Amino acid sequence: MARAAATTHYRTIFLSDIHLGTRGCKADFLLDFLRWNDSEMLFLVGDIVDGWRMRRSWYWTQSHNDVIQKVLRKARKGTKVTYIPGNHDEWLREYTQIELGGIKVVDEAVHITADGRRLLIIHGDAYDGVVKYARWLALLGDWAYNLMIWFNTHFNHLRRRLGYPYWSLSAYLKGKVKNAVVYVGNFADAVADEARRRGVDGVVCGHIHKAEIRQLGDVLYCNDGDWVESCTALVEHWDGRLEIIDWIELRALDPLHPDWGMADSPDEDERVPAQ
Repeated sequence: MARAAATTHYRTIFLSDIHLGTRGCKADFLLDFLRWNDSEMLFLVGDIVDGWRMRRSWYWTQSHNDVIQKVLRKARKGTKVTYIPGNHDEWLREYTQIELGGIKVVDEAVHITADGRRLLIIHGDAYDGVVKYARWLALLGDWAYNLMIWFNTHFNHLRRRLGYPYWSLSAYLKGKVKNAVVYVGNFADAVADEARRRGVDGVVCGHIHKAEIRQLGDVLYCNDGDWVESCTALVEHWDGRLEIIDWIELRALDPLHPDWGMADSPDEDERVPAQ
């Protein structure tokens, strides 16, 4: 994976679970990503703005506003931007099939890759039993997740003082705790089953904050991750190849200092296509 030296131009970029309006959102990292990466099509795959959190307490920094402005600017310059609401920005589902600032809002979409594969694009909350059947438990889980993010941030400040690198508690728990592993597996199977039922070749989703690409039988499962901890995006190259971009790793960013290591965006004539 090459480090960014000029703006990379992809055919398609998929982003989800940004959670603007929360303290855990790494809006500065996302803004850096949007400066260095462009595309013909941009899919916002839900939970872009966190209405759940903002109803309880207001948090909105300049960097959150800058992300919105950057996406709108891309739309004005010709990027085809499609917004598929998730459960945290579910109020936008009342505005599907209309355009807001050049951004088309839809419940779901089918994307055809450059090599002819048909991908169902959904956020994924409809296939999460906790969100679908026990909303109170989902809200409790959201509170617990935000508490974990708060704890993890302070814990990592202590680790830094002791000379240790950044460590993600939530990523560790998802990988090691049996129930979390089963939940992630069940979710992937559920959305893959829906893609199979629709007769498409694969599915792109978000929701569970775990980026990965894997084959589930005859269905390609793609999750583009999040911008709270992992800071990942799913991209489609010009030949149809799909790849997960880990922006923290690629740019050697410091999760405890969002503005560390960033550079201004390159000039327009420095843009190069992704290989």
